[in-house]
Amino acid sequence: MSELRVVVVEAGDERAVEDWRAVHNAIIPTAPLSSDDVRERAGRNHLEVLYADDVVVGCSTVRPPADSSAVTVIARVLPAYRQRGYGEQLYTRGLTKAEELGVTDVETVVLASNAEGLRFALRRGFIEIDRYVLPGDTIPFIDLRLSSLSVADASHMDAVRAEPAQ
Repeated sequence: MSELRVVVVEAGDERAVEDWRAVHNAIIPTAPLSSDDVRERAGRNHLEVLYADDVVVGCSTVRPPADSSAVTVIARVLPAYRQRGYGEQLYTRGLTKAEELGVTDVETVVLASNAEGLRFALRRGFIEIDRYVLPGDTIPFIDLRLSSLSVADASHMDAVRAEPAQ
């Protein structure tokens, strides 16, 4: 049995933009984005798409700090591809990008109906800091912050990199 070829690319070309959008909209159906929305986000955030044997399985967002010192790192994996280490790959890449931005705190956002995504964040030391519902929606978003650790905390980074794929 051959090993899957996993590739992560920046959401820069049209295929990657559409694939990033498809993953986002599947996991966040309450706040769907258009292709133009994704291109606009790609201009201010770092967006990546993860492919396994040329099939899109996940995407990520690294949002630089706006009015706080925290960078937002979001890893999304389609349900059919979870528990294979793809989320961990995206999360680790996001932390590396956060380090490059020189920030000290990391946050993430999870739709409350995504129980697996919430468990993923909690297992990595995130704690809930806010819950809110967008106008017209009924499912809250949960903002989480990496508890008492910074991206520069070498022991956390080492633990993340050493942890077996979930």
